[in-house]
Amino acid sequence: VQLQASGGGLVQAGGSLRLSCAASEHTFSTYAVGWFRQAPGKEREFVAAITWSGSITDHADSVKGRFTISRDNAKNTVYLQMDSLKPEDTAVYYCAAKRGGPRVVAPEYAYWGQGTQVTVSS
Repeated sequence: VQLQASGGGLVQAGGSLRLSCAASEHTFSTYAVGWFRQAPGKEREFVAAITWSGSITDHADSVKGRFTISRDNAKNTVYLQMDSLKPEDTAVYYCAAKRGGPRVVAPEYAYWGQGTQVTVSS
């Protein structure tokens, strides 16, 4: 499955962005999806994940209460709503998909999008 991440940009601290992860196949609705991010000089880290049905979500402690993952399977799209953004949220954000349940470990995901840059200014 091919993934296309979009929605990144430059925003001031306290602002909001909504990232989208669109898939090329209707079978996307059977995949768990995760969002990860990677800042310069740092390892890729887990941000959020969602089951194929959208009934179960998980968010990293660092974004809990500020970010929300959701999906619309009719549109083959997963979203990451990011509110109350902080400068430390600056990173390239990637979406990834896998069969089975969602995981917080990046190597568990077989399919990756190209990434979208999020920059939060102070």
